[in-house]
Amino acid sequence: MRKVLAINYSQTGQLSRILNSICSPIRQSEHIDLELVHIEPQKPFPFPWPFLQFFRIFPETVAMQKIDLKPLITQHQQYDLIILSYQVWFLAPSLPVASFLQSEQAKALFADTPVVTVIGCRGMWLMAQEKVKALLQNLNAKLVDNVVLSDDCGAFFSFLATPLWMLTGNKKPLSWVPAAGVAEQDIVDAKRFGDAIQHQLETNPQPIEQSMLKNLSAVKINEKLIASERMANHSFGIWSKILRKIGPQQSKRRALGLVIYVTFLILLVLTVVPISALLKKLISPLTKNKIIAQKKYYAQPSGE
Repeated sequence: MRKVLAINYSQTGQLSRILNSICSPIRQSEHIDLELVHIEPQKPFPFPWPFLQFFRIFPETVAMQKIDLKPLITQHQQYDLIILSYQVWFLAPSLPVASFLQSEQAKALFADTPVVTVIGCRGMWLMAQEKVKALLQNLNAKLVDNVVLSDDCGAFFSFLATPLWMLTGNKKPLSWVPAAGVAEQDIVDAKRFGDAIQHQLETNPQPIEQSMLKNLSAVKINEKLIASERMANHSFGIWSKILRKIGPQQSKRRALGLVIYVTFLILLVLTVVPISALLKKLISPLTKNKIIAQKKYYAQPSGE
């Protein structure tokens, strides 16, 4: 009997639905024991988020500072495969997931174990996955596949729609803004990844060493966002250090610093991001090979 552990943390429930869609064929198999567990912070994060609190956790999220979690209760100590699903917060894995991946329990569970990561996000996930790769490497785990389902309403509208969802709890609070979140059909179609995983586990008794999801469009790299995301990630790192030095998470000094940061962020999105996108388009003939190489790298291990 093959053993699969699926680990999840989802505030809105969307990621849970994505994971359940992927796991449905695995769950139905008579030859696979699927176990689904949820990461739970000792102090739960709110949903919807109060505006200021949403940004108060920004510095700690970017720095991946550990928070206290409830113990994760699993039936076994070793698994043939771990499916790790996570949200992206400020271009980093959500704080509960980042904290778990730095725990002693994760060190025992993930060691020498193949891992499939599953991401549900607004659209910018490359830097978060790079951080998860590093955390998995520290655990001596082997990343064999990555699945990404992202918002399909476009970069501009998702910049409005997703924060509105986080702050109101409503996926479409304004009539002129498209509904936030991953398209329903994309969630349903994610079952194909579970079919491929089930087939591999049932037909090959050997340890999983290679991708199981090649040619299934597990990820899609938006080349227009690569430079913007890398630039934003660098900026986030600088502001994270500044804000943590200014004051503790609930202090008035932190709140004042966050007002300055949010203003800076909005100006960045409205000015620097479109300018960099335009410049990238103008010089694209000169950077074609570099972009191809970047897309190939970020699409690994599953590929587009």
